[in-house]
Amino acid sequence: MTKPLLTTENLIYRYPEDMIDTLCGIDLEIEQGCFAAVLGHNGSGKSTLAKHLNCILLPTGGKVYVAGMDSSDEALMIQIRRTVGMVFQNPDNQIVANVVEDDVAFAPENLGVEPEEIRARVDEALSAVDMYDYRMHAPHLLSGGQKQRVAIAGVMAMRPKCIVLDEPTAMLDPSGRREVIGAVTRLCRENGITVVLITHHMDECINADRLIVMSDGKIIADGTPAEVFSKVDLLKSEGLAVPETTELIRRLNMFGMDLPLDALSVEDCAQVIAKALLDKESRIK
Repeated sequence: MTKPLLTTENLIYRYPEDMIDTLCGIDLEIEQGCFAAVLGHNGSGKSTLAKHLNCILLPTGGKVYVAGMDSSDEALMIQIRRTVGMVFQNPDNQIVANVVEDDVAFAPENLGVEPEEIRARVDEALSAVDMYDYRMHAPHLLSGGQKQRVAIAGVMAMRPKCIVLDEPTAMLDPSGRREVIGAVTRLCRENGITVVLITHHMDECINADRLIVMSDGKIIADGTPAEVFSKVDLLKSEGLAVPETTELIRRLNMFGMDLPLDALSVEDCAQVIAKALLDKESRIK
C-alpha cells in the first residue's frame, strides 16, 4: 500500500497570542496525485493547516509528516519546502523579477540548479500554466489571473511533489478564478502533482477528488465533493453555501421531484433534470 504524501497526527496549533487552539487534533492523510480541496469559513483553521504542510508553522502538539519527513526536524525543513510548494492569495507578494521568465527561474537558481536545467524547467512550468507566450512580458502588466499563474509556475519550477494554494483566487475576478483553477486542475490531472486547495468558493471544489470541510479547528466532513455537498443541512449550519446546482436540485426535491444531490456540474444537473422530466412525461402518456 502506498504511503500518503501528507500526514497529520493529532495536529494541534495555538497562536502565541491566543488562549484557545486554532487546530484541535487534526488527523489527515493525503495521497500522492490527489486533488484535495479544503473548505471552511473565516477562522475555521484551513489556512493554519495549509501553513503546517510547508513548515511555515510548526505544531504546538502532534505531528506533520511530508513524504515521511517529520516537519519538526529542523534539518529536514529545506527538503520539505522543496517537496511542498506554497502559493498565496496575493501573487504580487511572490513575484520578484521584472520579466516573467526571470521570475520563474528565481527559485531554481537559488537552489543551485544548472542553467540548462533551469531553462528547461522555466519553459515546462510556463507551458503547464499556459503562460509560455508571456515569458518576456513584465509581470506588473499582466492580469490578476495571469500573475497568479506565473506564481504557480515559479513554484512548479522547483519540481515539488505537492502544491498547496492558500485561497489563490481571493483577489481575482471570476475570469481570473477560472484561469487559476483550470491551471491547477491540469497540473494535478496531467502532471500528477498533489494539489491542496484552500478556498471558501464552493464552485472551486466541484472537480476535486476530495473535499475536506473545517470548522473551529476540526474536520467536520471529508469525502468526495458529491458526498460532502449532499450534506446540505450540515454545511448550512456552518454558514456555508452549497453549489447552485445542489441548491436547485434540493429545492426541486422539496416540490416532489426525486433527483440525486450529487449532480454538481451544470451539465450533470441539466441532464438529471431533463431525464426526470422525460420519465415523468412518459409515465403520463
